[in-house]
Amino acid sequence: MSPETAPFLITIGIPCFNAQDTIARALDSALAQTWPEKEILVVDDASADSSAAVVEKIAGSHPAVRLVRHVANKGPGGTRQTIVEQARGEFLAFFDDDDESRPARLQTQFDRLVSYERQTGIRLAACYASGRRIYPNGHEKTLSAIGSRPQIPHGPGMADFILFYGKKPGWFYGDGTPSCSLMARRETFIVVGGFDPAFRRVEDLDFAVRLALAGGHFIGCPECLFIQHATVAQDKSPRKNLDAELMLVEKHRAYLESAGWYGYARRWPWVRYYHFAGEHGRMAAALLNLLARHPVRTAAHFLESAPRRFLHERKIAGGDRG
Repeated sequence: MSPETAPFLITIGIPCFNAQDTIARALDSALAQTWPEKEILVVDDASADSSAAVVEKIAGSHPAVRLVRHVANKGPGGTRQTIVEQARGEFLAFFDDDDESRPARLQTQFDRLVSYERQTGIRLAACYASGRRIYPNGHEKTLSAIGSRPQIPHGPGMADFILFYGKKPGWFYGDGTPSCSLMARRETFIVVGGFDPAFRRVEDLDFAVRLALAGGHFIGCPECLFIQHATVAQDKSPRKNLDAELMLVEKHRAYLESAGWYGYARRWPWVRYYHFAGEHGRMAAALLNLLARHPVRTAAHFLESAPRRFLHERKIAGGDRG
């Protein structure tokens, strides 16, 4: 470890909810990180199982592990915000309670972030890791980090992509902005306002929109640094996702109206919802309505995203590992 990297404490933040079967695996991968100066902060979101007891047992043997418990369930946004508030490190990396991170993840993301700061003079930046998602039937999907290839998404243009698919030519958006692969300086989270506790889904998108509107840069590491284990849960239902996406649109309505895309941003989530809810007739009607109002953007959005979604769903259904 070089003298210039040794002083920095990195907080690994792990939101935990009803994860008694997986939290030990996540903690093992956090403890195995090659970065020497680390704290592992687990925030248990009022789990109804023995998650907290599992963490307490591991913490008894590893002083780097610290447990904070919510008395009442606050959801993903509130739990991630508690981590931001409680973190002691100058840098903060998020791991999920059912994922595994490679031992070199912290070192690799730190090197990428600090190198980018030195090269560009940009301090308001978030670094995302590439990884791999494994589905219950064995299908595997490569997750490419945003900004891990030229050009780097940044500023309001990135908010345009998240809110109404306003893509910039040449920008590499990868697989988006999942919090489970995120590292940034803690001051970056503070400046942007952290995570909004009102969001129980898409809290990562809301954070990314605010970071983008503040002028932030979105960089990534091409190396596979984590394994995500896909799960199905009640809070991931199509309806809950729709409600969260519409809440995101309303929160950023002023910006969307100034850009002239509020209507589009408000209607597209319904197309997604009807697809995932299996209401294909209503999906077709919603899509035709959008095509009539915004023919060019709707056609481009649908023709780029729909074939990928169709192929992805076939692989999940068939257990294809390719």
